[in-house]
Amino acid sequence: MSGRTAEGVSDRLRAGAHAFPDRKAVVYPVGRDSSGRAVYRHVTYREMDEAADIRAGELRAAGIGAGTTTALMVRPGPELFAVAFGLIRIGAVPVIADPGLGLRRMLRCHRDAGAEAFVGVPAAHLVRLLLGRRAFAALRTRVTVGRRWLWGGPRLRDLAWGTGAATAGIPAEPVREPPLADGDLLAISFTTGSTGPAKGVRHPRGMVEGVTRQLEHVLGQRADDTSLVTVPLWGVLGLLVGSTCVLPPGDPSRVAAIRPEDVVDAIDRFGVTTMFASPALLDRLGAHAARTGRTLEGLRRVNVGGAPVREDIAASMCAALGPEGERRLTVVYGATEALPISAVDAAEARAGAAATRTGGGTCVGRPVPGVRVRVVRITDEPMPRWSADLAAPPHEVGEIVVGGPTVSDRYHAAPEADRAAKIADGPHVWHRTGDLGRLDSRGRIWFYGRKSQRVRTADGTLYTVQCEGVLNAHPDVRRTALVGVGPPGTARPVVCVEPRRGLPVREHARLERELRELAARHAPTRTVRDFLCHRGFPVDVRHNAKIDREALAGWAAVRLAEAERPLRRAAARAARAVPLAGWAFLLHGTVWPPTHPVVQALFWTVAVLNVGVHALQLPAALPRARRAGYGRAAALVRTLLFGATWWRRL
Repeated sequence: MSGRTAEGVSDRLRAGAHAFPDRKAVVYPVGRDSSGRAVYRHVTYREMDEAADIRAGELRAAGIGAGTTTALMVRPGPELFAVAFGLIRIGAVPVIADPGLGLRRMLRCHRDAGAEAFVGVPAAHLVRLLLGRRAFAALRTRVTVGRRWLWGGPRLRDLAWGTGAATAGIPAEPVREPPLADGDLLAISFTTGSTGPAKGVRHPRGMVEGVTRQLEHVLGQRADDTSLVTVPLWGVLGLLVGSTCVLPPGDPSRVAAIRPEDVVDAIDRFGVTTMFASPALLDRLGAHAARTGRTLEGLRRVNVGGAPVREDIAASMCAALGPEGERRLTVVYGATEALPISAVDAAEARAGAAATRTGGGTCVGRPVPGVRVRVVRITDEPMPRWSADLAAPPHEVGEIVVGGPTVSDRYHAAPEADRAAKIADGPHVWHRTGDLGRLDSRGRIWFYGRKSQRVRTADGTLYTVQCEGVLNAHPDVRRTALVGVGPPGTARPVVCVEPRRGLPVREHARLERELRELAARHAPTRTVRDFLCHRGFPVDVRHNAKIDREALAGWAAVRLAEAERPLRRAAARAARAVPLAGWAFLLHGTVWPPTHPVVQALFWTVAVLNVGVHALQLPAALPRARRAGYGRAAALVRTLLFGATWWRRL
């Protein structure tokens, strides 16, 4: 077939194994010692390359071959990387859906992918058997990584990971990746689904090679770097570059669970020089460094992405990085369909902060080499073919569209998504990012927010990030979120406010008043009059930073309705007296057991209602409580105590 290349993506791993066989490829945690400090093991490049060959042979023997779409559900670690490279070496197509999507959405992703093979750990197979009948209806092959329980199919042999001889006793026959053209499919991953259903993104070989080059030439990753990996994808890319990849303790699909103490320990212990992280993790890492007086000057480059980066997060992290911190922190703007799109160092981002505070949007830098950026007029209608009239006037806000070799040209088995997000332009395809912004006279992109989250009011359209940039400048604000209550075109703009940590509740009314005054002084926010303090914004699990504005809009609608109907609010609160009276009755009956049959029957009825029924309500109550800013423990206690009289009004 014409256009084929002799060198495959996984040949980069083999080249590393030949060039530096004893270099650590993956350093990973295996537990904690008696003092609570993480214990690590490592796998060398030679061992990783041999393990990939072993897995390739086993997977091929199991019936997985070239072009087989394969659901990959293995925990982050050397086994995940070995299986992923093994699949690539036999020409199979790994399908990766982040567990952080949640079980229901993750299963929907796999149903849309139509995977023909499944490679997973025992827990993943149990989920497949119990809940995934529809999602995995097309499966022909099932392979277990670990102990096989109630299902058939082959299992992968145990490798001696971390012992210095990962492939001891198992011969590794070299497996050569089949030659692929740049447009041939290499892998499928899914978008975060933070503003709609998650979509399967096709990653052809040329796109993966292009992203690897961008990692090297734009984001500064080198073969001699030691990289802290908090996102598995960056571990794969790091191995393609030749770096040592260090996985800190914690679940990378839940970045909020990664402790900054463990990150600092890993940085110090292994001499980490680069890392990629979400703003949420850097927020906690910078605060930890400031609290403990630690510096992270050994970090040569820190790349942050996944959500807009607040000024205070960038400032605290730059302080931790030392005197040249602003030049060593890079904000990356991109998407699953196009990574990266642009990049800007903290120094230039800080220089643009004055414009952000007056409603100019957030500067996300210039497009990286090879990526073309245009701005088109805002519409929710498809744009099937490019024409000059689609372009927005210079310097005006529109939808950001991108093209180039690192941009996916179509989704997997999703023609409706292609119609909504792709623009044909001769032999090229433009991808509509769904983000709003503008290009300035210096070619920099200024981000204004998601198109689907713009608030269309009777007075005009408001853009989320533009408005929030004005309001986030208040010193008592941690972050804000603009939402619309009501139908588009006549929506009521409401700003939900997450106060800075430690601000007393009694100060919330004063904060809302001052924000109203601040908004009135700037044109983009002048029509906003409703401000509501929130306990803690619901955010996405993957980055722990993308705000769930749709959930906040529902919460704001309830709060506004209550404010306009004080009697209804009072009645809702008074209703809580009923379950409280029940608990008081149960406590009395426990200390002084009733003897009358009628009272005994009433006692057990109340017990079933207050204990059993309230407990059964937890699956419905906990998600609502999370969206309203309540932690899991607080929501658990309140639901068991008050039942539906508490959580239904959330």
